[in-house]
Amino acid sequence: MALSSARVKFTAAWASLLVAKAWLAWSLLPFGDEAFYALESRRLAWAYSDLPGLTAWLVRIGTSFGGMEPLAMRAPFLLLGAALPWLVRGIARRWFGDAAGWQAAWIALLMPLAGMMGVLALPDVPMLFATLLCLDAFARMLQRPSWPAAALLALGLAIGALSHYRFALVILAGGVGLLADPRGRALLRAPALWCALALGALAWWPLLAWNLAHAGAGLGFQFVDRHPWQLQADGLWWPLVQALALTPLLFALLVSALGLAWRRRRSEDGVPWRFVFGVAAVAVPGYFLMAFFADTDRVSFHWPLAGWLLLCCVSPAVLANWRPRWRRALVASTSLGTVALFAYLALVAQPAGRAWLAAGPGYADNFSGWDEAARAVDAALAAMPADTRVVADNFMLGAQLAFALDRGDVAVLEHPLNAKHGRAVQLADWGLLSAGREAWGEAPVLLVVEDTARPLKDRLAGYRGLCTRARALPAAQVLNVDQGRKRFLLFRLHGRERGCRLPALAWLDALAPGARWEGGDLAGWALKSGGGVARIDVTLDGEVVASGAPTIARPDVLQYWGLPDEDARVGFRIPVPAGHLAPGDRWLGLVLHGHDGSVEPWPAQRVRIPDQGSR
Repeated sequence: MALSSARVKFTAAWASLLVAKAWLAWSLLPFGDEAFYALESRRLAWAYSDLPGLTAWLVRIGTSFGGMEPLAMRAPFLLLGAALPWLVRGIARRWFGDAAGWQAAWIALLMPLAGMMGVLALPDVPMLFATLLCLDAFARMLQRPSWPAAALLALGLAIGALSHYRFALVILAGGVGLLADPRGRALLRAPALWCALALGALAWWPLLAWNLAHAGAGLGFQFVDRHPWQLQADGLWWPLVQALALTPLLFALLVSALGLAWRRRRSEDGVPWRFVFGVAAVAVPGYFLMAFFADTDRVSFHWPLAGWLLLCCVSPAVLANWRPRWRRALVASTSLGTVALFAYLALVAQPAGRAWLAAGPGYADNFSGWDEAARAVDAALAAMPADTRVVADNFMLGAQLAFALDRGDVAVLEHPLNAKHGRAVQLADWGLLSAGREAWGEAPVLLVVEDTARPLKDRLAGYRGLCTRARALPAAQVLNVDQGRKRFLLFRLHGRERGCRLPALAWLDALAPGARWEGGDLAGWALKSGGGVARIDVTLDGEVVASGAPTIARPDVLQYWGLPDEDARVGFRIPVPAGHLAPGDRWLGLVLHGHDGSVEPWPAQRVRIPDQGSR
């Protein structure tokens, strides 16, 4: 009766979470990488510059039934992610019995990262699914070698090899686990194992063939280019990051499970403790060591998740010695972590939520602005000739526009992001990497630039590069999303333009975002290379509260930007009357009016205006 109740409760919780995840998958804008996988799904192949082919194939399956919609794209990943707790249950049940199996399944379900897996169409989902298939197959074969278990292992190895380069570390971990366990070493004499390994090895051929045809570009990016491979102190933060990602009590439980596997390595209780320790030691502490040398510029806190899921399978043996109140605290804290992650993603899924987050570090840049940019592009195309080409300045914007507009011909300019994320070679392969006007001819072009994709210090050089490629730039249509946290520039090129009207740049001195501001003089600088700024409007929540012009010489600014100092008057000091400022958190912005007639709103920043009684 108790086991039946456990099954009903778990199934109800699992189904409820699946419904909540499906709502997120429907609501969230595509993540940048997801949009590129959708672009890959338009050109199915065995391998691409960034990944093997399986992620694109899964996206294609979903979009074939539901069109280029977020939920359709993510549906196959939702199903694979939903299977993870059940696979954990199967492995734990085989080792410890039914009750422990349900305990392990609950832990996997409530682990924030694992429980929410499948909301996004990312390669980690099939890779984790493949990892657990392989672990389940090894759990069976360590008890009794069989051809059905070998077939399951071959399937897992093939799915993993077609998912991600990182699955190679899972294979390494499995090899260490087999060699560490006497039963594993004995298993090396089983023909069924070698047949499974051979079939799994064949699944790496498409990736190897792609790299042979492209001078090892994919391998170079994944294992060389993206990593500094020199000692860095950031690795010291790894345990804290993992404790926060897993929730502290769950982190303590799983680390204790790793320690238990080491202490019981000579035990003969039917659990392959040496195998578990060998696999987990590579898949968890191995990533800790890598953190001192590997990529810290991109998100990597999810890399050890395969090792944590393995430790979930043996965690009931540790949990059996915990007092009831600590078990309840574990359930409560992990549930709270999952709810918090869901709440954050739900906030990101709503325009009002993204706008609210724009003032702080929690802003989800990769989920924001794409729908507004697509609508602006769609409106601009409606007013241009039917044969207008759409060109984006970087791969992520190009992929997002291709997804939103349901077209696969959005060209992309050379951009630092293309190489940084390993997509430049693939774009060139597809013929989507555009050199500029020489490739466009006299055809009309809508050039879309994600201005905030470059740091401010690099933007003037970026504008000059655009001028060189396009040979002419008209005044830009500026689209500020979430008060300019995401900023896009649209240039309508008809092939007849002459000269470049570069976008303006501006800065406010001595006023940090979120700072208390009581009005008074607002100082800073504003420049527009080749034209100059005629007037500056100061706005609060979009309403003009003061105006002025740059009349102060700032040779330091021109020297920084490498501009001629024929007229160094780019500084401004604009008095803003304090008496007319409504108190509260407000958005302070600038609108730059160029001598050439251009009007460019600059990104706003949040300031706190005290009420008159507290001034």
